[in-house]
Amino acid sequence: MRLVSVSIGSNIERDYHIRAGLTALSTTFHNLRISRVYESEPVGFEDGRNFYNLVATFESDWSVAELQAWCKRIEHEHGRQPDTPKFSPRKLDIDLLTVGSLVGNIDGVKLPRDEILHHAFVLRPLAELLPEASHPVDGRCYAELWSCFNPGIQRLWPVVFDWQP
Repeated sequence: MRLVSVSIGSNIERDYHIRAGLTALSTTFHNLRISRVYESEPVGFEDGRNFYNLVATFESDWSVAELQAWCKRIEHEHGRQPDTPKFSPRKLDIDLLTVGSLVGNIDGVKLPRDEILHHAFVLRPLAELLPEASHPVDGRCYAELWSCFNPGIQRLWPVVFDWQP
């Protein structure tokens, strides 16, 4: 079993789709843990609604390909089409961040995901959930990475969000 971390985001019917994504995770994987939910302004979008973002971790012995296929299937079940432009509104976005300590392009997925080091909406909840865990490439723990992070124009703030598995 490896510890897997995923980022989850939505800017369309945010409460509903975040809850649906978490329910899908909790019914499929063991030992699900989640960060707080953060609201953030869209990054890279010319026009868009604010996102809800969080990070979840769980244990799995699935391959990277199986994990990626599962994430894409759940997104698709919630209305995301594979040809959707990168910077467009989305009901549900689930991205693999890390799979154990795997590094490199594995089954077509780059691990760890670059967004960890570049986006506050990924790093802050990851640092909250796994403060002492080390980034598989950088080597620093996520709490240290967050303390050194300059969010610039990437504003985000915690929101009240209730979810029960």
